[in-house]
This record gives sequence, C-alpha cells and structure tokens, in this order.
Amino acid sequence: MSATLAPQPTPVRSLTPPRRRTRVLALPEARWALASLVAFLLGLGLDLGGAPVWAYGIPYAVAYVTGGWEPALEGLRALREKTLDVDLLMIVAALGAAAIGQVLDGALLIVIFATSGALEALATARTADSVRGLLDLAPTTATRVRADGTEETVPTAELAVGDTLLIRPGERIGADGTVLDGTSEADQATITGEPLPVVKRPGDEVFAGTLNGTGSLRVRVDRDPADSVIARIVTLVEEASRTKAPTQLFIEKIEQRYAVGVVAATLAVFGIPLAFGEDLTDALLRAMTFMIVASPCAVVLATMPPLLSAIANAGRHGVLVKSAVAMERLGEVDATALDKTGTLTEGTPEVTAVRPLPGSGLDEDRLLALAAAAENPSEHPLARAIVAAARARELPLAAAEEFTATPGEGVTATVDGRRVTVGRAKHAADTADREGHSGEDRDLGDHRGATVVTVTRDGVPVGTLALTDRLRPDAAATTAELTALTGTAPTLLTGDNAHTAARVAEATGLTDVRAELLPEDKVKAVRALQEAGRKVLFVGDGVNDAPALAAAHSGIAMGRAGSDLALETADAVIVRDELATVPAVVRLSRAARRLVVQNLVIAGTFITVLVVWDLVGHLPLPLGVAGHEGSTVLVGLNGLRLLRESAWRSGSAQAGRG
Repeated sequence: MSATLAPQPTPVRSLTPPRRRTRVLALPEARWALASLVAFLLGLGLDLGGAPVWAYGIPYAVAYVTGGWEPALEGLRALREKTLDVDLLMIVAALGAAAIGQVLDGALLIVIFATSGALEALATARTADSVRGLLDLAPTTATRVRADGTEETVPTAELAVGDTLLIRPGERIGADGTVLDGTSEADQATITGEPLPVVKRPGDEVFAGTLNGTGSLRVRVDRDPADSVIARIVTLVEEASRTKAPTQLFIEKIEQRYAVGVVAATLAVFGIPLAFGEDLTDALLRAMTFMIVASPCAVVLATMPPLLSAIANAGRHGVLVKSAVAMERLGEVDATALDKTGTLTEGTPEVTAVRPLPGSGLDEDRLLALAAAAENPSEHPLARAIVAAARARELPLAAAEEFTATPGEGVTATVDGRRVTVGRAKHAADTADREGHSGEDRDLGDHRGATVVTVTRDGVPVGTLALTDRLRPDAAATTAELTALTGTAPTLLTGDNAHTAARVAEATGLTDVRAELLPEDKVKAVRALQEAGRKVLFVGDGVNDAPALAAAHSGIAMGRAGSDLALETADAVIVRDELATVPAVVRLSRAARRLVVQNLVIAGTFITVLVVWDLVGHLPLPLGVAGHEGSTVLVGLNGLRLLRESAWRSGSAQAGRG
C-alpha cells in the first residue's frame, strides 16, 4: 500500500451510487394491499362495535375485492396452464368462509396474502433500483485527448478502445484502461475492496467509476465502456439473481399437490353423498366444512409466525432480515465466506507501531508528534490515522508550514524550523537495510500487510510508523463460532493484497485465504463451494461484494458503511456493524425452523383429526370452525415464542463463545 499523502484536501469518498428508491405507493401491489388493509380495519371496527351486518359487510367486501382480485387472477392464469396453486385455494377458502358466515376470517386471509405480495414486489423493485443506480458510479462524460493534443468532452458511451483520456484531480475515471502518463492515487474500494487509495503510475491499470486523487493522469482506454468492470458487476448481480434457485417456504413447496388434493376431496365430499341421495343443503354444508377444516390456514400460520417473530427479534438487535424466506434460508447454511475490508476489519487504518531509529534523539511520542504535525494539513486516510493516534496520546502538534505533497511519494512540511518528510520508500526492504530498520520492521511491512511509512528530518531518516486496517474486536470470536456452527472454517475472499489478507487470516484463525480477487472471482469462489454441495453464507459490504451476495445461498451485508447495492442485494443487513450478530442470527433462524416443524406437526394433527371426523362421522360446522381456528391460534402463539429476549440471548450467548 502506498503511504502517499494528498497535497490538498482530497474529495470526500463517495463511491456509493446515488439512491434511486422506488416509492412504496408507486407499486400497484402496495396500493391494493393498503386499500384492502384500510377497508378491513374499518370493517373490523364496525363489526366489533356492534354495527349492523350491512354496515361492516360493505368494507369487508371492499377488502375482499381490493386484496383478492390479483391473486385470484394469478390463480386463474395458473389454472389455464393446468396448474393449481395455494393462492387460488386460499381465495376459494376465503369466499367459502364468507359463504358460511365467517366473513372476518376470510377478509383477514385476503389481507395477509395482499400484504405478502406487496412486500415481495417492493423488495424486487428496490433491488432493481440499486442495480440501475450502480451505473451512476461511472461518469457520463470524459475528457478525450485528440491526436493533435487538444481536448474534447465526450459521452463515455462513445469512447473506443485506444482513446486517450485526461483524468483531472478529483474526477471519476471514465473507462477501464492503462495509465500512460502521470502519478496519482485511485480510490478503488468499489472494485477491489482495498481500504486505502492505490498509487497509479504509468503502466498501472485503472477502473471505470473509481475516484482519482490529487494528480492528473493520461489513460489509454483498454475496454469498451459496456465491458468495464463496473458494468460486469451489474451483469453479475442480475444474472445471479435470475439463476439463484427459487426459494420458497415449506407450504409453497407442496402447494400444488396440496391444493389439487383439497379441491378434489371437497368435490368428492360434495358429489358422492349427493349421488347417493343426500340432501343438497346437507351435502354442501359438509363440503364447505371440509374445505374450511382442510384449508391450509393453520399450515400457513405454522410457517409465518416463527419466522416473522425471529425477524422482529433480530431487528431489535440490529439485524434487518428482509423476508420470511430470507430468515428460513439463513438457518440452512453449512459454509461461510467472508469479505475482509469493512467486514472482518473496520475499513479504516490505525497506527500499530511507532519506532524511532537509533541516534535520532526521539522517543515514540516525539516521533509520532513530528509525523502528525507534518500530516495535519492532509485529508488522506493515512494522515488522518497518524493525527488521530497523536491526539489519542494527547500530544501537542506544532504548526506545519510550507506544506507540499507529491502523489505517490509523500508529504513535506516545515515543523519547528526543520524540514520533515513522511512517505513510503520505493524499495521498502532495501531502504530498511540502508536506514537501519530492524528485521521486525521489514517483516511487518512485507509479510503482515502493514503500511510502513518513513519519517525523515532535514533529509535524515528518524523513524518509521506502521499502519494497518483495524480488525473488528469480535472478528476472531465470530469466525470461531461460525466454524462451530457449520463444521468448517470460513473462507476469506478479498480484493486486497495477499500480505494484508494473510495478516487478517492469522488474527482470526482462518486458513482458506483467497486474495486479490475481482468481483467475478468472488462469485466463482462462492459457486465453487456451492457446486461442492455446500449452502454458502456470504458476508460483505461493498459494491464489489454484491455479485457474491446475490450468488450465495444467503447474503448478509454490513450496514453502517455498506454500499446501496450490497444492502439491497443481501438477504439481511447488520445495521450496527456488530459482527457477532452473524452467528447469532443464524442460530435464531435455526430455532425458527425448529418451531416451524413443531407447528406443522400441530397443524397437521388438527387437520387430520377434523377431516377424518368430517368424513367418517358428522362434524358440526361450529365445532369444525372452532377446531380450525383453535389450531390456527395455537400455532400462532407457539411461533410468537421467538419474540422473547431469551430467544436472542441463547443464540448470542453461544455466538460469544470461542
């Protein structure tokens, strides 16, 4: 990593795309669901208030129509394709409930279905928003240099391979290419995840959408803008979202067979007794009772309350899980892959070693104060870290005069009448030998992923500072717990260099380390694990992590500094950046899945008993409704157990071990 410091305040890092967020009520599904909910609440108020039937019947009817017409239409379309789904069955069950006087139950069922559809539509729209917004990272225009040396501003879409671009300080780079002339730094965290700007000199590769630092560059375009890395990220996210295996809750996996079975059985319960001379009213009543007790209301509620309760509990502890399906999938994972910068680390450098050279006459505090005084005018991330370290020790900083900086080299300033330079030598190891650096310093700089800067005073080296990306305090405990949960240690996938990755891996106990990966390389690594039969949980934060988040079985994004695309692509977001919540939410999901199984057993038992009773004997309609509603209430209350604080503590307590 370069220790180059900026000669003037560098542009604020703003590499997340502008937010293009679809408004909730812009979606027709949301508008219909809202209308259905409002009508239902109005009818419920009138119903409970003792209003006449016609008064609450009208808003209930509106709730049926506004919330039910779309799933009914989808169900009829499926029927035309010779398939039968639970959507249509639930509409029929709701109408059947209304036909025998259970209008409230039917309306509630309609509202639940309409709301679920609206949430799914919103999630899809928001993901599409972020994918489109990612394209805004790349500038729409670029400065092209003609053959005669004159300049022209052209749309980036018109750039061709071989064109020469002029990239001024603070501009975004318009295309993937190679530096022909100039020295600067590029903030390419969106592409590689590297936490610090990277020095760019002639011959180095640059990426479209990354932010140029304080130097000017001439860049030869090597790729068509449509084939740039940032464009490939968009394509990867879209492809991964399309090819990712459809995820469904348990009831949805069996809905076709269940729906066909219930309809066929209902017709049989109605037609067979009628054929043998039973009264039409009695046969219809028996058939409607059968449909009510056999309808999957209890089964649907057996699945949803535990998952929704788990979502609510996780939300209270700073983890936003986006849907019941996402919560269910989190408990299925048996392998994990982790990003480094912003995930295992905080993405900001800190001073980890201050070493004065023998004969310099300086101790650690005086060396750090000298370097911080020279760095104080700079806004470079390394400069901020050095100044922050000095202030943490409450060291006085002298005024810096005649401040200058050279991209790729370092800063120079006059401090207390002495000329002080802070920067990284071009040949760190050779310079270390020449300047008397210890072997420990060289090992730190070359093998542990630290950025080592040299401090000179009046041209004489006086010491070195080592800076590293700060590891999250709970990183080691989290990786240990994930290992215990899945049976295998997590894989570290990072775009950063191998030395830095190795340092983080050593500190967190990871052995499978893959460094210097582009976004498509992370996707390949995730897919390779999944092709080996693993269900992979990927945890990341940046734009470069979004394709892997989409491709993984489940994805969790770090929310505080995460890019919009990563946050929208992930199945869950850690709002407070507490890494220890990752294993905790996985354990909570597994607890929810266990409760789902319990509820399915309860619901199945009730349905079986009531159906057999109705077929073999004569099940009174009120008793059938009571049994059906009772099972629904029972599984609902059982699922709400996960709202308790103890449900999270049991997961987080185990996540804190190791």
